[in-house]
Formats: sequence, structure tokens, C-alpha cells
Amino acid sequence: MAPKKGKILVVDDNAGIRQALKILLPLYFEAVETLPSPSTLVAALERFRPDVVLLDMNFHTEINTGNEGLYWTTELKKMAPDVEVVLFTAYADIQLAVEGMKRGAFDFIVKPWDNEKLVATLSAARDKARKTLGKGSSSKAPADNDAGQGQSTMYWGTGHAMNAIRKTIAKIAPTDATVLITGENGTGKDVLAREIHAASLRSGKPMVAVDAGAITETLFESELFGHVKGAFTDAHTDHAGKFEQADGGTLFLDEIGNIPLHLQAKLLRAIQSRSIVRVGGTQAIPVNIRLICATNMDLEALVREGRFREDLYYRINTLHITLPALRERREDIVPLAERFLSQFARKYHRALEGMDATAREALEAHRWSGNIRELQNVMEKAVILSEGSILTGKDIQLESSRGSAGSLKAISEAEEERLVRDALQRHGGNISAAAKMLGVSRPTLYAKLKKYGL
Repeated sequence: MAPKKGKILVVDDNAGIRQALKILLPLYFEAVETLPSPSTLVAALERFRPDVVLLDMNFHTEINTGNEGLYWTTELKKMAPDVEVVLFTAYADIQLAVEGMKRGAFDFIVKPWDNEKLVATLSAARDKARKTLGKGSSSKAPADNDAGQGQSTMYWGTGHAMNAIRKTIAKIAPTDATVLITGENGTGKDVLAREIHAASLRSGKPMVAVDAGAITETLFESELFGHVKGAFTDAHTDHAGKFEQADGGTLFLDEIGNIPLHLQAKLLRAIQSRSIVRVGGTQAIPVNIRLICATNMDLEALVREGRFREDLYYRINTLHITLPALRERREDIVPLAERFLSQFARKYHRALEGMDATAREALEAHRWSGNIRELQNVMEKAVILSEGSILTGKDIQLESSRGSAGSLKAISEAEEERLVRDALQRHGGNISAAAKMLGVSRPTLYAKLKKYGL
């Protein structure tokens, strides 16, 4: 018999489960310890030094949301990045499984468990932990770093619209012309901005991205223009804002349509003069930037309504590129899905060889109101929950194409408010889950909650 390897730490508040695993796991691993709660987890990590933590997702019988497991997954990966986490739950909730693995969990096991699958999963997690430890924590493959972050580079596809945009980018990228990118949420505006920067003469300098709509009004000037020591209560040192950080490179202002009207004048002044004055300072600091802006909103309509400055609109609209929605480039849906499948299969250690015809048909028939970001999320869930070596139509779990199931796109404020309310209600007020459903960042969702008084 091969020598038993690996140290497993079980954290579960059910005494029966702990006892059962105390009998089962020592048959396969060299050392097993159990804890009834995560309250002593930190001390156990230092003393026991496990390869794998089998972590229950709920520690209070009246609270079955999995939030405890998600919290401790995040903390574990911060404290001990080389230790692998396998989540243990009696509730096969897709959102929690996806969120847990996004936070760094190796895999998840559903109670009641299958002994063979449990041991196989823990063994695979142990092997990865020991391999990572042997190489050093910085040895993570580049493919894993890109997986789950959207496209690392632009997927242009074969459609006429995207090929036309590609040719335009080839012409404008080497210039310093200001570019406005528009399109629905999830179409890849941030990826296109990175493509422009990478193909520019400034590619050796930083590209600084700012979610302009998520910056609170009180911090707007400090974030963009910086501040001097003593400018306000918490200004303990001088701070360079985003304009200065992007000096010599590219400044990408995403969601620029969400900037309040009274702050647009300050932004316009900095763009026109290519100089800033830090909050609390008096000296004008020149900045050499290439500006790229993006929005999912109709800026011309906002100008007509008096909600966006006309002079700012023309200043940022030197060159205008509109990215098509995914439903308008259906020939690219399956190739993009296959790309995400490959990325997530590597990230989540799934031996997937591809998709069958039923999976392709399901993908092509869906409306994709959340565009590429929605496709990415769907493929991530499918990979995480896959059992076989081929994804099928049953694995591709698609929600209704109603707006509430997708991301916030270019819609009216009334409809946007309804979608935000619906997302919060469906996820019991969980901001992270609601933001993922809507296809926006947490700061962006907070800004919309403030906007609608929710």
C-alpha cells in the first residue's frame, strides 16, 4: 500500500459528521484533525499546518446562507494561500458554489457525500497544495491568472462589425486621440480600452482605470486629482490622484455617464488644461495622458436632458467606437464560450474536453442581455458544476432573458431602478450576489443604491 500523504483539517459544527470523517479520512491521509467551529482556525493553521481545510459553509443552524463559509474561505486564502479549501455544504446552491470557488476554494462537496468522491477531491486538493508549496506561492500559471477576469485580450471574432472596429483601432491606437467607447454592459469596453493602450506608443507606461460612476462625490477630487497632507482629516500624507498616476500613459474613465453634473466641470477643466491641482494645494501639476472614456448610457440624450455637459461630451468624443451586443454577433457566441471553458477548466481543475451539440444550441438560442460578461458567468458555473468530460445543454444553466436576469444595460432609469430592486430582493439584500447578477461591480451598485435611495 502506498504511504498515506496529506494533512486534512475538518471544520464542521456537526459532531456526527466530525466523528464519521475521523474514521474515514485517516484511511487515506497521514493526519486528520477536526474543529467544531472556525473560532480556533487561525491557531490550528499555525499548529497543525494542514494541506487542505474541509470547511463547512454554515455554523449556525438558523442561518443557512453559506456566508460564514464564504467569509472564512476569503480569510483562509489571505492567511495561508498555499492551503487549499474544499467547501462542505448540505445546500447545493449554485451561486454559493460559484462564489466560494471564485474566492479561492479548490472545490465543493455536497452533503450527504459520496466517500469515493470526497476522498478523490481531498486528494486532488492535497496534491495541488503540495505542488504549489514546492514551487513557491508565486508560481501560479499565467493561464490561471487570466481565468475569471474576463478576456485577457480582445476576441475579435469573424463578424463584419468587429473586424471594422479592429481596423479602426489599428489606425487610431498609435495616436493620442481621445476615444469614447459605448455599448451595453458586458460587451468588453474595458478590454477594448486595454487593446488601444497596448497598441499605442504609450504601452510601456501605465494604464490607470477608474470606475468614475462609483467614486463618491466627497472623494471625487481626491481620487482623480490627489490631495496634499492636511487637506482634510484623514489626509496624513500627500497623495497622487489617478491623473498623476497615469502620467505618460493612458487614463481610462469607465462609466463616465454616471458622474454628477456639478463634478463634470472639474473633470472638463483638467482634461482641457491637461493639468490638475491637488485638493488643498495651489500648484498646477501638468499631466501627460491619453484619455479613453466608456459608458453604457446615451450621452447625447443626457446632453439634451441637461444631465451631461455638452462641452465635456464633445471633448471626450474625438473618436467614437460602439461595441455591438453579443446577440448581434451570434457567430462569436460558441467560440467565446469555448475560450471561457478552456480558461475555467484550468482554473477549477476540471478535465473538460469541450461541448456537445445541445450545449451549443442552448448558447446560440439565448438572448444574452448581459453580453460577454453573462456568457462568462454562465460558462464559469457550468465548468464548476460539471460532472463529465463534455458539457451538455443540461450543464448550461440559463436564466430567463428578461432584463432582471441580465446586467444593467442602456435602459431607462425607471427600468434600471426596477432591476436593482429585483436583484436585491432575489438575493436577500446580498450586495455581492446582486452585483454579480446585474453584471456590475460592488462600488457601482452602491452608487446606484444611493442614486435611487435604496
